[in-house]
Amino acid sequence: MRPAALLTAVAGITIVAGMLAAGRERFAEPDAAATASGEPVTTAESKETLKPPLALPDPKISMSARPVDEASRFYPAQADGKPLERVATAGPEKPKPEPQRAATLPRPVAESAGILAFGNRTLRLAGIVPTQADKVCKEPDGNEWPCGMLAKTNFRLFLRLRSVTCDLEDANWTGIATASCKIGAQDLSQWLVENGWADAAPGSALTEAGAKAKAEKKGVYGEDPRKGAPLTLPPGPPPDNPLDPI
Repeated sequence: MRPAALLTAVAGITIVAGMLAAGRERFAEPDAAATASGEPVTTAESKETLKPPLALPDPKISMSARPVDEASRFYPAQADGKPLERVATAGPEKPKPEPQRAATLPRPVAESAGILAFGNRTLRLAGIVPTQADKVCKEPDGNEWPCGMLAKTNFRLFLRLRSVTCDLEDANWTGIATASCKIGAQDLSQWLVENGWADAAPGSALTEAGAKAKAEKKGVYGEDPRKGAPLTLPPGPPPDNPLDPI
């Protein structure tokens, strides 16, 4: 090899080595400065590992979104292409009214003012305290009169053996039954209390009517109605059955 060519090759190698050393120092200085300042160093490798920002949701989709709870997360948001709608929970079912009970009882006989007999069966009118047939009342002057017997007589005259309609499930009961009864639209218990021939039971809806009859001295609360006047037939309601000859 010629000396000139050898010198040229050595000089080229020296220049390349110098350039590599200079480049290494150039890239090492920012790393050393950043390390000394405590700031994180971002290198080419770290730039490559950065994840792209999350995409924002589509406004059209977010407007139709609905909150998800424990019950609805198992069901689809749509059915047949239509959004589902929440249906209000049905409330407790209301109890059905009991059917009206009515039993027609023919030819009642008043055993007392408030107690009816139908053969060997007995019916006590509801809402009142029946007046015993042997009850004796006193007038203000001390005279006694058979108010219980007169109460029974007036009740019989009012009934006149007309059929009564009572709130019974079965017209063929046995023993003693208690029920409200009517002739037409007239309640029998109400008639007795309003005319003073029976007391209203405690807590009964007829309490006010009983107090009024007592204040007006009707029936057992007054004087003997036989004084100075004959016993007359008390007024009664029209018969409930025009075809009933009784």
